[in-house]
Amino acid sequence: MRVRSGQLLPLVAALFALYIIWGSTYFAIAIGVKSWPPFMMAGVRFMVAGVLLMAVLLLRGHKLPALRPMLNAALIGVLLLAVGNGFVTVAEHQHVPSGIAAVMVATVPLFTLCFSRLFGIQTRKLEWLGIAIGLGGIVLLNSGGNLSGNPWGAILILIGSLSWAFGSVYGSRIELPTGLMAGAVEMLAAGIVLLTASALTGERLTSMPTPAGFAAVAYLSLFGSIIAISAYMYLIRNVAPAVATSYAYVNPVVAVLLGTGFAGESLSPVEWLALGVIIFAVVLVTLGKYLLPPKPMVTPCELEK
Repeated sequence: MRVRSGQLLPLVAALFALYIIWGSTYFAIAIGVKSWPPFMMAGVRFMVAGVLLMAVLLLRGHKLPALRPMLNAALIGVLLLAVGNGFVTVAEHQHVPSGIAAVMVATVPLFTLCFSRLFGIQTRKLEWLGIAIGLGGIVLLNSGGNLSGNPWGAILILIGSLSWAFGSVYGSRIELPTGLMAGAVEMLAAGIVLLTASALTGERLTSMPTPAGFAAVAYLSLFGSIIAISAYMYLIRNVAPAVATSYAYVNPVVAVLLGTGFAGESLSPVEWLALGVIIFAVVLVTLGKYLLPPKPMVTPCELEK
């Protein structure tokens, strides 16, 4: 891939947004849930981001999408943001360290590959090897340390990761609004669902969130949602998919460093090993998916020709 000189700065800025900003959102969530109920905080985050992004798009002359693409985007927003991110927020509220949450979420590319297979997308042996190694990393992560005493937190993150993976695969096979309009609809839908869940579960603010809590929501809305999603859309259009999705094995490292450096979190030797195993597994899947594309599947009718 050759990058023009005029594209170098936007490329670096977009990669920075995915690597650092998305990696730091786990730390920001950990700060926010200290003074916000989890569903409420996640709902406010996506509602604010969705309203702001939608307002900017409409003011710039974009039109609302047709009903079918809008409903599809709303469904993807529920799968990725409401369930995927919402459950991670709840898990961190239940004292799962932000770094550990990021390591668990790093398994999303592995689950994405499994769901892709269900949709008839062929895979190679190297990718299956990555999945096997990644599952071993998950077992290691849950065998001792922070998650061994918090099974519900681990289950929530696992469900969220599965939902994000399925939504990513399904979203690539249905009609969605073009450009950032898809992200705006997804965030609005997620905000509505999460705030509804907050009301149904009886969440209440017992006191006003702290300044750090408000700052966390503002950071997650502006940087973690609007800016990072815009950067991801830019990368998808301008670089190889392997580069655009490389955040999957950088984010957990950033999250762990922030959690251990500024939040007083600690990882056991087994958890450090699990981090390395999972990242290695995701790298293998990336190599198998983009550097060694699978041969097209041959149907019985084609064999008879």
